[in-house]
Amino acid sequence: MYDIVVTEFVDQWAVDDLAKDYKVHYDPKLVDKPEEIAKLAAESPAIVVRNRTQVRGATLAAMKKLKVIGRLGVGLDNIDMEECAKRGIEVFPATGANTVSVAEYVIGGALVALRDVWKANADVLAGKWPRNDLMLGEVMGKRLGLVGFGGIARATAKRARALEMDLAAYDPMVKADDPAWKELGVTRIATIDELLATSDVVSLHVPLTPQTKNLLDAKGLAKMKPSAIVINTARGGIIDEAALAAALKAGKLGGAVLDVYDQEPLKAGSVLDGVPRLWLTPHIAGVTAEGNVRVSTVTVANVRGALRRLGIAGSK
Repeated sequence: MYDIVVTEFVDQWAVDDLAKDYKVHYDPKLVDKPEEIAKLAAESPAIVVRNRTQVRGATLAAMKKLKVIGRLGVGLDNIDMEECAKRGIEVFPATGANTVSVAEYVIGGALVALRDVWKANADVLAGKWPRNDLMLGEVMGKRLGLVGFGGIARATAKRARALEMDLAAYDPMVKADDPAWKELGVTRIATIDELLATSDVVSLHVPLTPQTKNLLDAKGLAKMKPSAIVINTARGGIIDEAALAAALKAGKLGGAVLDVYDQEPLKAGSVLDGVPRLWLTPHIAGVTAEGNVRVSTVTVANVRGALRRLGIAGSK
Protein backbone atom coordinates (compact mmCIF):
# COMPACT_ATOMS: atom_id res chain seq x y z
CA MET A 1 0.00 0.00 0.00
CA TYR A 2 1.14 3.53 -0.81
CA ASP A 3 0.04 6.67 1.01
CA ILE A 4 0.59 8.88 -2.04
CA VAL A 5 0.80 7.94 -5.72
CA VAL A 6 2.33 10.51 -8.10
CA THR A 7 1.43 9.83 -11.74
CA GLU A 8 3.17 12.62 -13.66
CA PHE A 9 6.46 14.49 -13.54
CA VAL A 10 7.30 16.59 -10.51
CA ASP A 11 10.54 17.90 -9.05
CA GLN A 12 12.39 15.07 -7.28
CA TRP A 13 12.85 17.17 -4.15
CA ALA A 14 9.05 17.31 -3.80
CA VAL A 15 8.82 13.51 -3.90
CA ASP A 16 11.67 13.25 -1.39
CA ASP A 17 9.94 15.74 0.89
CA LEU A 18 6.70 13.75 0.94
CA ALA A 19 8.66 10.51 1.35
CA LYS A 20 10.02 11.71 4.70
CA ASP A 21 6.67 10.92 6.28
CA TYR A 22 4.66 8.98 3.71
CA LYS A 23 5.13 5.92 1.53
CA VAL A 24 5.25 7.43 -1.95
CA HIS A 25 5.15 5.76 -5.37
CA TYR A 26 6.44 8.08 -8.08
CA ASP A 27 6.39 7.16 -11.76
CA PRO A 28 5.91 9.95 -14.32
CA LYS A 29 4.96 7.35 -16.94
CA LEU A 30 1.96 6.14 -14.96
CA VAL A 31 -0.19 8.72 -16.74
CA ASP A 32 -0.38 6.37 -19.72
CA LYS A 33 -1.28 3.33 -17.59
CA PRO A 34 -4.71 3.98 -16.03
CA GLU A 35 -5.20 0.35 -14.98
CA GLU A 36 -1.89 0.39 -13.13
CA ILE A 37 -2.82 3.68 -11.45
CA ALA A 38 -6.04 2.08 -10.25
CA LYS A 39 -4.14 -0.87 -8.74
CA LEU A 40 -1.37 1.16 -7.13
CA ALA A 41 -3.72 3.75 -5.64
CA ALA A 42 -6.52 1.38 -4.65
CA GLU A 43 -5.74 1.83 -0.94
CA SER A 44 -4.08 5.25 -1.13
CA PRO A 45 -5.54 8.28 0.65
CA ALA A 46 -3.80 10.70 -1.76
CA ILE A 47 -2.83 11.01 -5.40
CA VAL A 48 -0.87 13.75 -7.20
CA VAL A 49 -1.52 14.42 -10.90
CA ARG A 50 -1.00 16.93 -13.66
CA ASN A 51 -3.42 17.52 -16.55
CA ARG A 52 -3.25 14.23 -18.43
CA THR A 53 -4.15 11.75 -15.68
CA GLN A 54 -7.88 11.08 -15.93
CA VAL A 55 -9.20 10.82 -12.39
CA ARG A 56 -12.64 9.60 -13.32
CA GLY A 57 -14.63 6.52 -14.24
CA ALA A 58 -13.14 3.13 -13.39
CA THR A 59 -9.86 4.69 -12.26
CA LEU A 60 -11.54 6.88 -9.68
CA ALA A 61 -13.95 4.13 -8.64
CA ALA A 62 -11.02 1.82 -7.87
CA MET A 63 -9.53 4.32 -5.40
CA LYS A 64 -11.69 3.26 -2.48
CA LYS A 65 -9.81 5.20 0.20
CA LEU A 66 -8.95 8.33 -1.77
CA LYS A 67 -9.38 11.52 0.23
CA VAL A 68 -6.98 14.04 -1.34
CA ILE A 69 -6.01 14.95 -4.91
CA GLY A 70 -3.06 17.27 -5.43
CA ARG A 71 -3.20 18.92 -8.85
CA LEU A 72 0.15 20.12 -10.23
CA GLY A 73 -1.50 22.97 -12.12
CA VAL A 74 -4.89 24.66 -12.16
CA GLY A 75 -7.19 23.04 -14.75
CA LEU A 76 -9.62 20.50 -13.34
CA ASP A 77 -11.27 19.09 -16.46
CA ASN A 78 -9.34 15.81 -16.08
CA ILE A 79 -10.92 15.23 -12.66
CA ASP A 80 -14.53 14.19 -12.05
CA MET A 81 -15.26 16.99 -9.62
CA GLU A 82 -18.90 15.99 -9.16
CA GLU A 83 -18.00 12.45 -8.11
CA CYS A 84 -15.22 13.75 -5.87
CA ALA A 85 -17.68 16.04 -4.14
CA LYS A 86 -20.08 13.13 -3.59
CA ARG A 87 -17.33 11.05 -2.04
CA GLY A 88 -15.89 13.87 0.04
CA ILE A 89 -12.59 13.86 -1.86
CA GLU A 90 -10.77 17.18 -1.59
CA VAL A 91 -9.08 18.53 -4.73
CA PHE A 92 -6.24 21.04 -4.45
CA PRO A 93 -5.08 22.85 -7.59
CA ALA A 94 -1.83 24.83 -7.40
CA THR A 95 -3.67 28.09 -7.96
CA GLY A 96 -1.40 30.98 -8.91
CA ALA A 97 1.81 28.96 -8.94
CA ASN A 98 2.30 29.01 -12.72
CA THR A 99 0.62 32.36 -13.44
CA VAL A 100 3.84 34.15 -14.35
CA SER A 101 4.95 31.28 -16.61
CA VAL A 102 1.74 31.34 -18.66
CA ALA A 103 1.57 35.13 -18.82
CA GLU A 104 5.13 35.34 -20.16
CA TYR A 105 4.33 32.63 -22.72
CA VAL A 106 1.36 34.62 -24.02
CA ILE A 107 3.42 37.77 -24.40
CA GLY A 108 6.21 35.83 -26.11
CA GLY A 109 3.68 34.16 -28.39
CA ALA A 110 2.22 37.50 -29.42
CA LEU A 111 5.66 38.92 -30.23
CA VAL A 112 6.71 35.88 -32.24
CA ALA A 113 3.43 35.46 -34.12
CA LEU A 114 3.10 39.10 -35.11
CA ARG A 115 6.65 39.15 -36.48
CA ASP A 116 6.64 35.58 -37.88
CA VAL A 117 10.40 35.64 -37.36
CA TRP A 118 11.15 31.93 -37.10
CA LYS A 119 10.11 31.12 -40.65
CA ALA A 120 13.19 33.00 -41.89
CA ASN A 121 15.65 30.58 -40.31
CA ALA A 122 15.96 28.18 -43.27
CA ASP A 123 16.06 31.03 -45.81
CA VAL A 124 18.86 32.88 -43.99
CA LEU A 125 20.92 29.70 -43.71
CA ALA A 126 20.38 29.10 -47.43
CA GLY A 127 21.80 32.51 -48.29
CA LYS A 128 18.46 34.19 -48.92
CA TRP A 129 17.55 37.55 -47.41
CA PRO A 130 13.73 37.84 -47.08
CA ARG A 131 13.63 41.20 -45.30
CA ASN A 132 10.64 42.59 -47.16
CA ASP A 133 8.62 39.45 -46.49
CA LEU A 134 9.16 39.95 -42.77
CA MET A 135 8.16 43.60 -42.58
CA LEU A 136 5.35 42.71 -40.20
CA GLY A 137 3.86 44.09 -36.99
CA GLU A 138 4.72 45.42 -33.56
CA VAL A 139 2.58 44.82 -30.48
CA MET A 140 2.60 48.47 -29.41
CA GLY A 141 -0.78 50.04 -30.01
CA LYS A 142 -2.46 46.76 -30.89
CA ARG A 143 -5.41 45.44 -28.91
CA LEU A 144 -4.93 42.37 -26.77
CA GLY A 145 -8.34 40.79 -26.24
CA LEU A 146 -8.55 38.49 -23.24
CA VAL A 147 -11.32 35.89 -23.19
CA GLY A 148 -11.62 35.46 -19.45
CA PHE A 149 -10.29 37.90 -16.85
CA GLY A 150 -9.00 35.74 -14.02
CA GLY A 151 -5.56 35.66 -12.43
CA ILE A 152 -3.52 34.59 -15.47
CA ALA A 153 -5.34 37.00 -17.79
CA ARG A 154 -4.68 39.83 -15.36
CA ALA A 155 -0.98 38.95 -15.10
CA THR A 156 -0.86 38.92 -18.90
CA ALA A 157 -2.56 42.31 -19.06
CA LYS A 158 -0.04 43.77 -16.62
CA ARG A 159 2.84 42.69 -18.86
CA ALA A 160 1.10 43.73 -22.07
CA ARG A 161 0.49 47.20 -20.65
CA ALA A 162 4.26 47.63 -20.29
CA LEU A 163 4.46 47.02 -24.06
CA GLU A 164 1.86 49.77 -24.59
CA MET A 165 -0.82 47.47 -25.94
CA ASP A 166 -4.49 48.41 -25.82
CA LEU A 167 -6.18 46.03 -23.37
CA ALA A 168 -9.69 44.60 -23.43
CA ALA A 169 -11.39 41.56 -21.90
CA TYR A 170 -14.66 39.66 -22.01
CA ASP A 171 -15.72 37.90 -18.83
CA PRO A 172 -19.38 38.03 -17.75
CA MET A 173 -18.37 36.53 -14.39
CA VAL A 174 -16.33 39.61 -13.45
CA LYS A 175 -18.56 42.49 -12.41
CA ALA A 176 -18.25 45.90 -14.01
CA ASP A 177 -17.32 47.47 -10.68
CA ASP A 178 -14.41 45.11 -10.04
CA PRO A 179 -11.42 47.42 -9.35
CA ALA A 180 -9.13 45.29 -11.56
CA TRP A 181 -10.60 46.82 -14.72
CA LYS A 182 -9.44 50.30 -13.77
CA GLU A 183 -6.25 49.26 -11.98
CA LEU A 184 -4.97 47.37 -15.04
CA GLY A 185 -6.42 49.73 -17.63
CA VAL A 186 -8.51 47.02 -19.26
CA THR A 187 -11.68 47.84 -21.20
CA ARG A 188 -14.61 45.61 -20.26
CA ILE A 189 -16.27 44.28 -23.41
CA ALA A 190 -19.92 43.24 -23.17
CA THR A 191 -19.92 40.49 -25.80
CA ILE A 192 -17.37 38.00 -27.07
CA ASP A 193 -18.29 38.90 -30.66
CA GLU A 194 -17.21 42.49 -30.07
CA LEU A 195 -13.96 41.36 -28.47
CA LEU A 196 -13.14 39.08 -31.39
CA ALA A 197 -13.96 41.74 -33.97
CA THR A 198 -11.85 44.48 -32.38
CA SER A 199 -8.77 42.59 -31.16
CA ASP A 200 -5.43 42.13 -32.91
CA VAL A 201 -4.35 39.38 -30.51
CA VAL A 202 -6.93 37.15 -28.82
CA SER A 203 -5.76 35.11 -25.83
CA LEU A 204 -7.96 32.45 -24.22
CA HIS A 205 -8.14 32.21 -20.42
CA VAL A 206 -11.25 30.17 -19.60
CA PRO A 207 -11.72 26.61 -18.31
CA LEU A 208 -13.05 23.86 -20.54
CA THR A 209 -16.73 23.36 -19.73
CA PRO A 210 -19.78 22.38 -21.80
CA GLN A 211 -20.34 26.12 -22.28
CA THR A 212 -16.79 26.85 -23.54
CA LYS A 213 -16.38 23.74 -25.72
CA ASN A 214 -15.61 25.01 -29.24
CA LEU A 215 -16.20 28.55 -28.00
CA LEU A 216 -14.01 29.71 -30.85
CA ASP A 217 -15.55 27.90 -33.82
CA ALA A 218 -15.79 28.77 -37.53
CA LYS A 219 -18.30 31.54 -36.85
CA GLY A 220 -16.18 33.03 -34.11
CA LEU A 221 -13.00 32.88 -36.16
CA ALA A 222 -14.80 34.58 -39.05
CA LYS A 223 -15.52 37.55 -36.78
CA MET A 224 -11.80 38.13 -36.18
CA LYS A 225 -9.63 40.44 -38.24
CA PRO A 226 -7.83 38.64 -41.11
CA SER A 227 -4.55 39.84 -39.57
CA ALA A 228 -5.40 38.78 -36.02
CA ILE A 229 -3.51 36.25 -33.91
CA VAL A 230 -5.13 33.76 -31.53
CA ILE A 231 -3.23 32.26 -28.58
CA ASN A 232 -4.53 29.32 -26.56
CA THR A 233 -2.87 28.34 -23.30
CA ALA A 234 -6.15 27.32 -21.64
CA ARG A 235 -7.60 24.05 -22.96
CA GLY A 236 -7.59 22.63 -26.46
CA GLY A 237 -11.30 21.95 -26.73
CA ILE A 238 -12.06 25.66 -26.54
CA ILE A 239 -10.95 26.08 -30.17
CA ASP A 240 -12.41 24.08 -33.04
CA GLU A 241 -9.10 22.85 -34.45
CA ALA A 242 -10.51 21.95 -37.88
CA ALA A 243 -12.06 25.40 -38.23
CA LEU A 244 -8.80 27.05 -37.13
CA ALA A 245 -6.79 25.03 -39.67
CA ALA A 246 -9.22 25.98 -42.43
CA ALA A 247 -9.07 29.68 -41.54
CA LEU A 248 -5.26 29.72 -41.53
CA LYS A 249 -5.00 27.81 -44.80
CA ALA A 250 -7.43 30.22 -46.43
CA GLY A 251 -5.48 33.24 -45.20
CA LYS A 252 -8.46 34.45 -43.17
CA LEU A 253 -6.44 34.65 -39.94
CA GLY A 254 -3.02 36.10 -39.24
CA GLY A 255 -1.72 33.23 -37.15
CA ALA A 256 -2.18 31.05 -34.09
CA VAL A 257 -0.11 29.90 -31.15
CA LEU A 258 -1.36 26.69 -29.54
CA ASP A 259 -0.02 25.09 -26.40
CA VAL A 260 -3.06 22.89 -25.75
CA TYR A 261 -5.09 20.53 -27.93
CA ASP A 262 -8.37 18.67 -28.05
CA GLN A 263 -6.37 15.43 -27.75
CA GLU A 264 -2.94 15.33 -26.14
CA PRO A 265 -0.50 14.27 -27.45
CA LEU A 266 -1.52 15.05 -31.03
CA LYS A 267 -2.02 12.00 -33.21
CA ALA A 268 -0.39 11.48 -36.60
CA GLY A 269 -2.46 13.04 -39.36
CA SER A 270 -3.80 15.84 -37.17
CA VAL A 271 -5.78 18.57 -38.96
CA LEU A 272 -3.09 20.94 -37.68
CA ASP A 273 -0.32 19.25 -39.68
CA GLY A 274 1.09 21.45 -42.45
CA VAL A 275 -0.96 24.50 -41.48
CA PRO A 276 0.80 27.85 -42.20
CA ARG A 277 1.52 30.49 -39.55
CA LEU A 278 0.85 28.05 -36.76
CA TRP A 279 3.18 27.64 -33.78
CA LEU A 280 2.74 24.54 -31.63
CA THR A 281 4.16 23.61 -28.22
CA PRO A 282 3.42 20.54 -26.03
CA HIS A 283 1.38 22.06 -23.16
CA ILE A 284 4.36 23.80 -21.61
CA ALA A 285 3.12 27.39 -21.15
CA GLY A 286 2.92 26.90 -17.40
CA VAL A 287 5.96 24.66 -17.16
CA THR A 288 9.16 26.57 -16.47
CA ALA A 289 11.96 25.66 -14.08
CA GLU A 290 10.85 28.41 -11.72
CA GLY A 291 7.15 27.71 -12.15
CA ASN A 292 7.62 24.02 -11.52
CA VAL A 293 9.29 24.78 -8.18
CA ARG A 294 6.32 26.94 -7.20
CA VAL A 295 3.78 24.36 -8.37
CA SER A 296 5.60 21.56 -6.55
CA THR A 297 5.92 23.63 -3.38
CA VAL A 298 2.23 24.53 -3.31
CA THR A 299 1.13 20.96 -4.09
CA VAL A 300 3.32 19.39 -1.40
CA ALA A 301 1.99 21.87 1.15
CA ASN A 302 -1.61 21.26 0.05
CA VAL A 303 -1.35 17.47 0.25
CA ARG A 304 0.52 17.49 3.54
CA GLY A 305 -1.90 19.95 5.08
CA ALA A 306 -4.99 18.05 3.97
CA LEU A 307 -3.72 14.66 5.19
CA ARG A 308 -2.71 16.18 8.53
CA ARG A 309 -6.09 17.90 8.94
CA LEU A 310 -7.90 14.65 8.12
CA GLY A 311 -5.81 12.83 10.71
CA ILE A 312 -4.23 10.50 8.13
CA ALA A 313 -0.75 9.53 9.25
CA GLY A 314 1.91 8.11 6.97
CA SER A 315 2.51 4.36 6.96
CA LYS A 316 6.29 4.74 7.13
